[in-house]
Amino acid sequence: MLGHIAEILDRGRKAVLVHGNADPDAMGCAYAIAHAFDNVDIVVTNSMDRVSKSIYSHIEVELLNELEPDRYDTIIVVDTSSPDQINFEGDLPECVVIDHHARTDRWEGNLYYCDDSKRSCAEIVHRMIKDAGKPITREMGLALLTGMLTDSGHFTYSTPDLLKSFAEIQEETGVQIDEVLALTNTGPNMGERVSQLKGAQRLRFERIGGYIIAISIGSTYESSVCKSMLSIGADVAFVGSQRGNEFRLSSRANQGIVRRGLHLGRIMEKLSRETGNDGGGHPGAAGMTGIGDVEAILNICVSRTLDLFRQWKREDQTEEG
Repeated sequence: MLGHIAEILDRGRKAVLVHGNADPDAMGCAYAIAHAFDNVDIVVTNSMDRVSKSIYSHIEVELLNELEPDRYDTIIVVDTSSPDQINFEGDLPECVVIDHHARTDRWEGNLYYCDDSKRSCAEIVHRMIKDAGKPITREMGLALLTGMLTDSGHFTYSTPDLLKSFAEIQEETGVQIDEVLALTNTGPNMGERVSQLKGAQRLRFERIGGYIIAISIGSTYESSVCKSMLSIGADVAFVGSQRGNEFRLSSRANQGIVRRGLHLGRIMEKLSRETGNDGGGHPGAAGMTGIGDVEAILNICVSRTLDLFRQWKREDQTEEG
C-alpha cells in the first residue's frame, strides 16, 4: 500500500496535515513528505509542541495554519490516531492516512495505512520515500531523525527496525547523532517544572503485588507529569486535567509492564468509544480528550489497569504453586 500512496503523492497538489500540538514525529513526517514530493503544503492547524518549535526554528520550513480543501487534489494526514485530533470545522475531506498508533476504525472510509509495530511514524515515511526512489536531503534526514529519536524516548523504547532506519538515514545524509540530540534536548521550562511538582503534591497511588499505579490531576503538561511520576517509582501513570466540561488525560508505562502485556493505547481507544470521546496511542504512551469528568475517567483507567495487574498476580501465584 505504501507504494500506491507514493504514486498518489507524485500527482497533483497535496496538503499534509498533522495533529494538534504537533510533536517532532508528526512534523518530521510532514517535512520529509513535503520535500520528497512536489507541490506539497504543510498545514498545522493547531500549533506545535515546545520541542517541535525549537527544532523548526533551526530548519527552514513554510507552514500554513488553515486547510482549504478545494485547493488540493490529495490531503495526507500523518501520525494522527483520529480525525478529532485535526482542528478542522465540519467533516474532514477524504484523506490518505499514514499512522503508527493502535489501529482504529475512526479512519474508516479513507485510504488508511497503519503499522502499530513501529515506534515512530517517521520510520514508515522513511520507508515509503526510500522505496519510491526519492533522495533524502540533509534537512529531511534531520526532520525524520528527530521524530524517531523523540518517539522512541531517546532510544529507550527503540526496536531493531527503528535503529536500522536511523542508521540508514545517517549514512545517506551524513547527519551525526549529536546534531539530532542538540535539536531535541531542550529540557523542561519553568511551567513544566512547576506542573511536575504540583502533580507530585496531588499524587495518589495504588499497588497490586509488585506493581504501582500513580494518579494525579493537574492543569497543564500532563504527559510531562506522567514521565516524572515514572521517574520516582511508578510503573504506570495517569494524569488528567479539567477545563469546564472538557478533560484531557495522558498516560505512560515503563517498558517492563508493556512487555508483559499492558497496552495503554488499547485501553484509551476502548474507553473513548464507550464514552464518546477521542483516545488512543501506543502501548507505553497514550491519551484521551473529550467531554466528561476527568476524575471519573481516571478512576476507570486505574480500575482496568488494576484488573490486569490482579490477573498477573494470580498467574504468578499459580506458577509459584
